[in-house]
Amino acid sequence: MVELDPVIHAAARLRITAALATLEATESIAFPRLQELLDMTAGNLSTHLRKLEDAGYVVVEKTHKGRTPVTYVALSTQGRRAFEDYTEALRAVLGAEGLS
Repeated sequence: MVELDPVIHAAARLRITAALATLEATESIAFPRLQELLDMTAGNLSTHLRKLEDAGYVVVEKTHKGRTPVTYVALSTQGRRAFEDYTEALRAVLGAEGLS
């Protein structure tokens, strides 16, 4: 049986990685925009981003635009590969179930 990555498999983290995977490899998204796209509370999004960051799947960059703090989020190279592996594993599971 194919094992699905437990870090990505949680519904909220899957939504986050899927959203970030739509960006180009060199792009990032501002935290409030990601929060708006996913319709998540700031606390919930932060918690799941921390798990993804601890796994090396996302890069969180805190900076300033003038005097205003801004947080940008991007999928790391490792995270992009993990998401691709996850989707391949999911296809394998769904394909295997379709054969029974």
